[in-house]
Amino acid sequence: MARPHIRAFFHEPTNTVSYLVWDAASKRAAIIDSVLDFDQASGRTATGSVEAILAAIAEEGVTVDWLLETHAHADHISAAPFLKERLGAPIVIGENIARVQQVFKDVFNLAYVTADGRPFDKLVKEGDVLPLGEGVIGVMHTPGHTPACVSYTIGDAVFVGDTLFMPDYGTARADFPGGDARTLYRSIQKLLALPDETRVFLCHDYKAPGRDEYRWETTIGAERANVHLQKYPTEDAFVAMREARDRTLSMPQLILPSIQLNIQAGQLPPPEANGVRYLKLPLNAL
Repeated sequence: MARPHIRAFFHEPTNTVSYLVWDAASKRAAIIDSVLDFDQASGRTATGSVEAILAAIAEEGVTVDWLLETHAHADHISAAPFLKERLGAPIVIGENIARVQQVFKDVFNLAYVTADGRPFDKLVKEGDVLPLGEGVIGVMHTPGHTPACVSYTIGDAVFVGDTLFMPDYGTARADFPGGDARTLYRSIQKLLALPDETRVFLCHDYKAPGRDEYRWETTIGAERANVHLQKYPTEDAFVAMREARDRTLSMPQLILPSIQLNIQAGQLPPPEANGVRYLKLPLNAL
């Protein structure tokens, strides 16, 4: 599969891009980084955005084999459990998710979290391959933003999660627990070793200064001129910039609900005695 078919779905409330990717010959597909609608003020979830992906699946006549997560997101809630129920496909993430689960199990004091990778269905590592019709999905371990970050290569495309943004916007923050700017720099260099013509699909866009439209597709060749890499070309310079910049950033608006759910593959917490599910709000803990 030299060139997979790709449809992108932009969720403007969280600036997140989800993807439906498929092999044209076999019509076998994967969904990457899906989003569940969430109104924080009311505590209500909805599926309107992810229903658009289901409509595209029907329109294209594809069968979904995998629900891929690039990492445990801190800015939106994954719709993977909803999609798994509808489609029967397994949920996949990098094997270091267990480290992330343990950190936030402790932060939120979540007794139900096993911190061993469950309830994700498949944990992957550097060099793993998953079948997708006549092609494969390759796994690259690209930590730095989080310890569990992975990028997925499918034909001439790579899906990099939050590791990189558009070349005019920069690179991911590395200040979440387990994040590391030096590790991020090295993961970016690993991605830049791919061929220049490789298509790069991003998980977010926020519009760079002077740009009026959202964009989420670029190339490895273009990313070599990423504004952060151009201004800070050495590892030490990049790390100094990234650490200083991260100290100025506020936490994502949905970090507290997102992390609690996404370390559990997007599953809602178990109901309490009254049948209601609750999220926690730790005070002075993060």
